[in-house]
Amino acid sequence: MLTIRCAVCRAKLWKYNKLGKGEVLRCHKARIVRWLEGIEAAGEALCPCGNRVGIDKGTYWKMIRKAFSHSGDTVNRL
Repeated sequence: MLTIRCAVCRAKLWKYNKLGKGEVLRCHKARIVRWLEGIEAAGEALCPCGNRVGIDKGTYWKMIRKAFSHSGDTVNRL
């Protein structure tokens, strides 16, 4: 389970169930466990401070690399 945070103000945005290795380039909407402070508006995922974190691509959020950070563990499937 990862906690996605804003890179600007460090606010917790959502909890995400990450599967496998690799970077967080996409956050699939079905795997977002809980929204904390993130806001969905006009096809974008925004932080309350106004920082744009992701772009809506239908079933997932395309994440903006420098706009967020994350902490936690991923689930590695074999």
